[in-house]
Amino acid sequence: MVPELGGTGRGRLPVVVVGAGPYGLATAAWLGAAGVTTRVFGEPMDSWRAHMPDGMFLKSVPTASSISAPDGRHRFADFRATRGGTPVGDTYPIPVDEFIAYGHWFQKERVPEVERAAVREVRAADGGFGVTLDSGEKITAGSVVVASGLVPYAYRPPGLAPLFPAGLASHPCDHADLSAFAGRRVAVVGAGQSALESAALLYETGARPTVIARTSSLLFGTPPTTNLPEERPRAVRLLKPASTLGPGWSHVAVSRGAGAYRRLPLPVRNHFLRTVLGPSGAWWLRDRVDGRFPVLCGRRVASAQRRDDEGTVRLELADTTGRAAESLDVDHVLTATGYRVDVDRLDLLEPTLRQAVRTLPGGPPVLSAGFESSVPGLYFTSLAAAPTFGPVLRFVCGTDFAARRVAGAVAAGPR
Repeated sequence: MVPELGGTGRGRLPVVVVGAGPYGLATAAWLGAAGVTTRVFGEPMDSWRAHMPDGMFLKSVPTASSISAPDGRHRFADFRATRGGTPVGDTYPIPVDEFIAYGHWFQKERVPEVERAAVREVRAADGGFGVTLDSGEKITAGSVVVASGLVPYAYRPPGLAPLFPAGLASHPCDHADLSAFAGRRVAVVGAGQSALESAALLYETGARPTVIARTSSLLFGTPPTTNLPEERPRAVRLLKPASTLGPGWSHVAVSRGAGAYRRLPLPVRNHFLRTVLGPSGAWWLRDRVDGRFPVLCGRRVASAQRRDDEGTVRLELADTTGRAAESLDVDHVLTATGYRVDVDRLDLLEPTLRQAVRTLPGGPPVLSAGFESSVPGLYFTSLAAAPTFGPVLRFVCGTDFAARRVAGAVAAGPR
């Protein structure tokens, strides 16, 4: 049960939620149930629609892909039932188009008040925050919840920086359709789900991908032996108990212990964030990768040279010891190098406000148990909260923990 927002001053102003993806929608649903006056801005599921390539599938299983709602309904399974779909389990990879449709259904059912406008700036103001929309409208908010998702934090390696303005390099989030690369040689840098699925999609649309991975070999998940965790033999369940992030004690710990995670020493948190569910491909992806295209493991890009005469790029690769390995000529470099949270990259926060947010090394915000930053009334959720609360905040299943905590903290009022 979330307490109602009351009091005077800041409490009489609306709470603004920036973003209408899974985390923004879940937060708004929980705030609405608490009686908090909320304004939600953003195009529903826009990051998924505009920044995820056609043909993509979710890595998370259906039971871990539901957006949290206070009534316990409006799960992914409920959405499928409304469309006459049969129940699905761990052996069903969710197509991104189906998940986007689920997000739109959730929004219409639970957060119909979403305003399809973009927030251009948030600044500190007397008694709260000044919020400017792309329409030019200015409003005052008592609190602001930043649920802007992944895109602002896309990591583009500095060594490849000159290639991006020339259109010779990009990040997977820059593309909703990879078919434009048909017939072209594309170096895909990375060894995680994004890199391997992008390479598979490129190959399947007629491109010629080559994966460059620092790891000594590619890793893929283990195919589920049953459709539902409870169908596994009891001995297997004891050895590797089920969790929303998959079977295994480490997955259980980070999925159920997000509240305690923030109390761990920072080096330990960083280690778990890096290694639990580290770079790997989903089990269903292996057959679309193995033997389909070149994979150069134990390699990193040492340098990249633009060849203006040919409009191509020559990559010089090095092995794990730093010694030169080989050269690779490509037409484009796709840097599937993940996301790194850095508050300084959030242009929607006015510079003075950005500088007022206390951060961890590298730029993630320092957050309270209620997801509040060092600026009273300014909250961060979704990926921005993962360095504080752990890997579960990188997945849709994290919306339940996050939305409950944020709604409770906002309703109680800023520190």
